[in-house]
Amino acid sequence: MPALFQEEYRALRPRAPIPPFDVRFRRFTGLNTTIRLREGAIKVHLSDLLEGAPETVLRAIAHILLAKLYRKPIEAAHATRYRRFASSDVMLRQTERIRQSRGRKKISTAKGATYDLDEVFESINARFFHGLLGRPLLTWSEHLAKRCLGHYDAAHNTIMVSKVFDRKTTPRYAVEYLMYHEMLHLKHPVKVKAGRRCVHSRDFKAEESLFPELAQAKEYLRHL
Repeated sequence: MPALFQEEYRALRPRAPIPPFDVRFRRFTGLNTTIRLREGAIKVHLSDLLEGAPETVLRAIAHILLAKLYRKPIEAAHATRYRRFASSDVMLRQTERIRQSRGRKKISTAKGATYDLDEVFESINARFFHGLLGRPLLTWSEHLAKRCLGHYDAAHNTIMVSKVFDRKTTPRYAVEYLMYHEMLHLKHPVKVKAGRRCVHSRDFKAEESLFPELAQAKEYLRHL
């Protein structure tokens, strides 16, 4: 593996001396990759899911990581090759299995100081889904997260809502919209089309537009 990275380094930086490379596989919970330049040496950590991957894919990863490290343009052929590999049915199944077995989902509680997520879920389920959606594990986040306001984790069948909304000043429609949005992810799973992940499909967006206070909710979220 170091030799492969050295070759890609030489292609990207033909005049620069080649630094020492330390390339290792790690037990990540997905197709994670990291690259760091420390004291003149380059340290690379690759998910062990990539062990046994075709050389063309590993070469594409080496090119992409090095290009990002040195802020060089990423060749389209390498980007396409890796994207097709990562989004293949085989890799998606393996990644999902690893996330379920290795991933640790920190669960807080569904009952907050102001809002009970279980109650909110059942209310939305009855209003918009005829009560037919099975209830996943519901939890408030541990911290007052503003970057990730809500998230549906398919691997652990969990909906998380940021604790920043569990306060008296938060209008109920904002919490309901977040729950509704994540419930739509439950109803409309991520699909892969032509090597690309489709997170918000046409059906997803059409159904999301039916939320009565959609405009007010989005406006509230913009001013957090």
